Amino acid sequence: MNHAKSREVTLAAKITEELGNALEALRLSWKENPSAVPKGLSCSESREGQFVLVAAESAFVTLPGACVIKGIGAIELLGDEPAFDAGAKSKSLLLKATPDGWRFSVKFVPPIVRERNVK
Repeated sequence: MNHAKSREVTLAAKITEELGNALEALRLSWKENPSAVPKGLSCSESREGQFVLVAAESAFVTLPGACVIKGIGAIELLGDEPAFDAGAKSKSLLLKATPDGWRFSVKFVPPIVRERNVK
């Protein structure tokens, strides 16, 4: 049986000034005291020195048109397509500070579809 591996999809999103300030405050807090990062969130730096925030499935909620990270703020999603396939597992939200601004993506394991012989 062939199981699908995880997928990462970049989201078209709009960041508000409040969310940008909250992310910067989290970055500074993480630099000073890594244990101060709220449960369900993990912070790191890329090889290029860019701040990366990963929110586990327990730390964010996807609503039509938005994604809310508990304790941080909301990201406005542009477009009407759903962020995940229906039935997706192991969802995580990735936010990466890039020279061009924040990049948002979701990583998930698509649902397993089993085909059965129908006679």
